[in-house]
Amino acid sequence: IKSLLKVVSNFKDKMKDDNLDITLGYSLYKDIVNAGYKCVILSPTTMSVEKGGKKLKNDMRDARQIAKCMCDGSYRAVYIPTEEDDAIKEFIRMRDDIKQNLKSIKQQIVAMHKETLDEYMLEYHRLVERITCFDNRIEEIAYGVKYKDKVEKLECFIGIKTHTALSLIVETGDFSRFAKGNLYGAWLGMIPCQSASGPKDNRFGITKAGNSHLRKLLSESAQSLSKGQVGYKSKDLKRRQSKCSGEVVAYADKANERLRRKYYKMVARGKNANVARMAVARELACFIWGMMTDNIGSTANPQ
Repeated sequence: IKSLLKVVSNFKDKMKDDNLDITLGYSLYKDIVNAGYKCVILSPTTMSVEKGGKKLKNDMRDARQIAKCMCDGSYRAVYIPTEEDDAIKEFIRMRDDIKQNLKSIKQQIVAMHKETLDEYMLEYHRLVERITCFDNRIEEIAYGVKYKDKVEKLECFIGIKTHTALSLIVETGDFSRFAKGNLYGAWLGMIPCQSASGPKDNRFGITKAGNSHLRKLLSESAQSLSKGQVGYKSKDLKRRQSKCSGEVVAYADKANERLRRKYYKMVARGKNANVARMAVARELACFIWGMMTDNIGSTANPQ
């Protein structure tokens, strides 16, 4: 225990020396593992929590709760990405942050005096150039040896291009750790909350308990699936699909047609468009799981 505490103490000292906030995440995990200890990061949203009573929280209670979850197995461990995947994830998210800054600049370039407008236009062009550099680098990484095959498979889906495909791969890591596609959707926080008792079964909005970045990307992909004719393929989609085998393309076509048809049916029945898009995004996650785990046979059910 003393040697383990020394590892934690050294980590805190290192963070203080670098004038950084102390955050117990992957860095501490790697230090502990390198020191020869087994380490698990618990996902807070999967830990069993005592209901009712006073809401008291302190280090001793937290430690007791963690120990209890470890003993009875009422938790799920957080997936630890490789250093390369983690670095690429941060790179892509940096690009998305700059994209958000560009969006803000666009909104501000309205009804301004010439001098102010000129300054904003300079910043606008600067951000566009930075995003272009990021996109070029993302393309280069995506079509490297490690990710090329997976990226090309995911690009067979409508609404998924290089940026989204690479994000799904590096942030999910090992897709096979999910037994079924619906478990992957649950991990992304895309399943509805439920409160059932007796004959009553109340459904609410999605849990939003998972990876918010991937959830946003899949929602944007669902936006693409909510437009166009069922079965229609653009020239760009045909070009992307030409890189993959017939079996992969057939599986993607099955998903694309099913998801578009599902959206139109839900809206026709009176469902809110946003609710329908999220349902499509959730099922798209299931098809993505099937593609990445090679469950793409004619009878395969990704859910």
